[in-house]
Amino acid sequence: MRKSLETVGGLLVLMGLSGTIDHLAYQPILGPFLNAFNRYVFPWFEALHGYEVYANLLVAVVGVVVIAAGRSVR
Repeated sequence: MRKSLETVGGLLVLMGLSGTIDHLAYQPILGPFLNAFNRYVFPWFEALHGYEVYANLLVAVVGVVVIAAGRSVR
């Protein structure tokens, strides 16, 4: 359980940071996979238009929280 939470958290951190880079400039490495939130999820929410960078950074912060939660699990 611990390793799976840390893996999911790490993936969220990578996706958040990659989405931020993709929004500010083009990021070609694993773009369709790492930028899934930025390309497929965020456009569905009207409230996030104009705040995509903050939303991607929030995904990265959630990933850090999941990693911290994974490390506290025995």
